[in-house]
Amino acid sequence: MEATTQTHRERRLDLARKAFKEFYAQCFWSADPDLVVEEQHIPFIVRGLRLHGGHKGFRLAAELCRTSSAK
Repeated sequence: MEATTQTHRERRLDLARKAFKEFYAQCFWSADPDLVVEEQHIPFIVRGLRLHGGHKGFRLAAELCRTSSAK
């Protein structure tokens, strides 16, 4: 079960990193463009996607939230 939890965490972190890069100009322009996204940055990314990411960003934020509860 621990391996499954680790896989979910890695997938969520990978998704957050991709979202940060894809939506940087639209949602995260005030952040450091070289930010190394770690687990503690995920709430910041979710908030930015929900506020400024449009429909695609909102759905991506929902996926990030969904993967956090899938343990």
